[in-house]
Amino acid sequence: MRWTVLALLKVDHLVVEYKSRHGIARAVNDVSFSMEKGETLGLVGESGSGKSTLGFALIGLLPSPGVVASGHIVLEEQDLLGLNEKRMRSLRGNRIAFVFQNPMTSLNPVKTVGDHFVELFRTHDSQISENEARARARALLDELGIPAGRIQDYPHQFSGGMRQRIMIGLAIALNPSLAIADEPTTALDVIVQDRVLDILKDLSVKHDMALILVTHDLSIVLERCDNVFVMYAGYQIEYGKSQELYISPKHPYTQGLLNSIPNIGLDYQKLRAIPGSPPDLLNMPSGCPFSPRCPYVMTVCRAKLPPLFRLEGGHLARCFLYGGEEG
Repeated sequence: MRWTVLALLKVDHLVVEYKSRHGIARAVNDVSFSMEKGETLGLVGESGSGKSTLGFALIGLLPSPGVVASGHIVLEEQDLLGLNEKRMRSLRGNRIAFVFQNPMTSLNPVKTVGDHFVELFRTHDSQISENEARARARALLDELGIPAGRIQDYPHQFSGGMRQRIMIGLAIALNPSLAIADEPTTALDVIVQDRVLDILKDLSVKHDMALILVTHDLSIVLERCDNVFVMYAGYQIEYGKSQELYISPKHPYTQGLLNSIPNIGLDYQKLRAIPGSPPDLLNMPSGCPFSPRCPYVMTVCRAKLPPLFRLEGGHLARCFLYGGEEG
């Protein structure tokens, strides 16, 4: 992977493993990518593809027994994997933040919304007064489209969409350089989903904040992200600009995801599902992990893991259908 000189985030050959009595599952397998300041990246894949694990690895919150086995995560020229937990805690919120996918359980039910923000501000800045912290919380709630007067309300008094907006507010309250939103529209209706995604995009532009949007829905990221990163069975299998990936997807898996998206502009459309299921990470197929489901599979696909091929315009695809320079 070639880095840009001004890259905000650099992930280099990252491997994340889960060890069990049945063996070792590589949930993230040799992943490399970079992001620039203000960039929005869509991280897409089916359940079990490794996208959420990658997000948790970036912020140092891998659930046990997950471990980073090798690689580097460099944010603003600092390798995060070399930091102890105390130092990582000081960076979370300040420089890198995470929006969890379930606002119903992520907020403390016995604390008011205001208390959540006050605790956040005063934990990272002991000099700030409680009144100042509450004033900043009111201003942020207003920015999120939530009446500032509701600062004394408890989480159960808000709708699911408003709770998700509060989670976004807590994530970006300290103006981090990078925010990671893990399935931020889970369990929300379509109209509320649009509102939440619009807020995320608007905040990333306003605060010049890089944003990683983790989702299984390719249609969401094609509309709102600058670049798209597609994962399958722990591997990065395609990367490209959103418009280019929509017009000309390269990997058969990405093509399958696009073919399964309904198009409301068509009177008739036959949706095509991808046959089969993702592989068991403890019992991976030889060669390309997508080969058992691929309509274009060749003999070489079952024998060798394809490298990431660099195509025109910096597009990357892990597929033997394309040759040339490796990414």
